[in-house]
Amino acid sequence: MLEQQLVNGLTLGVIYALIAVGYTMVYGVIELINFAHGEIYMFGAFFCTTFIGAMGVPFYLAIILAMAAASLMGVLIEYVAYKPLRSSHRLAVLITAIGMSIFLQNLAMIIWGSRPRPFIQEAVPAYLSETAVRLGDVTLTWLHVFIFAVTFSMMIGLNLIINRTKIGTAMRALAQNRTAAQLMGINVNAVISFTFALGSSLGAMAGILVAVYYNSMYPTMGYVAGVKAFAAAVLGGIGSVPGAMLGGIVLGVAEALGAGYVSSLYRDGVAYAVMIAVIIFRPSGILGKAVVDKA
Repeated sequence: MLEQQLVNGLTLGVIYALIAVGYTMVYGVIELINFAHGEIYMFGAFFCTTFIGAMGVPFYLAIILAMAAASLMGVLIEYVAYKPLRSSHRLAVLITAIGMSIFLQNLAMIIWGSRPRPFIQEAVPAYLSETAVRLGDVTLTWLHVFIFAVTFSMMIGLNLIINRTKIGTAMRALAQNRTAAQLMGINVNAVISFTFALGSSLGAMAGILVAVYYNSMYPTMGYVAGVKAFAAAVLGGIGSVPGAMLGGIVLGVAEALGAGYVSSLYRDGVAYAVMIAVIIFRPSGILGKAVVDKA
């Protein structure tokens, strides 16, 4: 049914939006496409199961700890791989980001193995699998409600941080002009580290939600999700946080409808066709601002 496909698409879309926000935040501040962001998403899921399985940490506390660990990981990646190259050519930074992505995939294979593994379902509260709302043929479980509540709460919180806090003002200043921001006394390194930490925590949360929702995780899961999230960021307007949120939702709904009404084999193709159409007719993205070159 159309309604159920829309629910599935919205569920997938808000998760894509969380990952896409991490991409667009980093790009907005330092104009870097962090292709290793998808691996942060993957590590978030594995961190969570490690805290649960190896340390016996409760489910919700394990989520918080996994987000914190992913934040530290994001800051470390920026410090080791990107900070030394800030003054280098963009191509060098891009190649480094791709190399870091491949390195993290292989690191995960060494630590947790290359085969897909299920999430530890025994640790997930039983009520999440129960039906919360049933309207005709549409069924919403408490897991759907949990995913929507978490993602929308994090998006609202992110907007408040960006628009209502001092660090958010500093992030917006860096996005406009890094040199001027530094001359005004803004600690550029601290702001960039905070941006990576915040974006990484959102990506980790998305990885945990996907692992619980699909009951599956594997070391290369971040590659496909990362590419789709990047597509969502471009679709909404790269550099625009609201655009990344909207782009993720549009991409998720298009993918679900493509799988339901065309074929599951072409779900990715349908989603990317929507993105290509938007870029052709609006190159700056749905909410992106057109940049005018001045002579």
